[in-house]
Amino acid sequence: MIPFSDEELLEPVKHVIDKVRPSLALDGGDIDFITVKNGNVYVQLKGACIGCASSGSTLKYGVERQLRMDIHPEITVVNVPAGMENDIDNL
Repeated sequence: MIPFSDEELLEPVKHVIDKVRPSLALDGGDIDFITVKNGNVYVQLKGACIGCASSGSTLKYGVERQLRMDIHPEITVVNVPAGMENDIDNL
């Protein structure tokens, strides 16, 4: 169980997202932070990351790994498909 509330995680998560953003930009991609809910970090990949065969690895071994190292080892990342930003409860 993550010992932080979703509200407490917002700023640290935003900081980590900003930290990994330049790596994605090198390949023409980007990432938008959407929210934190129940210890899950909801993001949306943009640019060249959309539809890229490596996007799952990018989330798991890039973004999620960095969040787990910097914040807490139980954080998970969920990619939100375009158009689902306001409906994350149904992902």
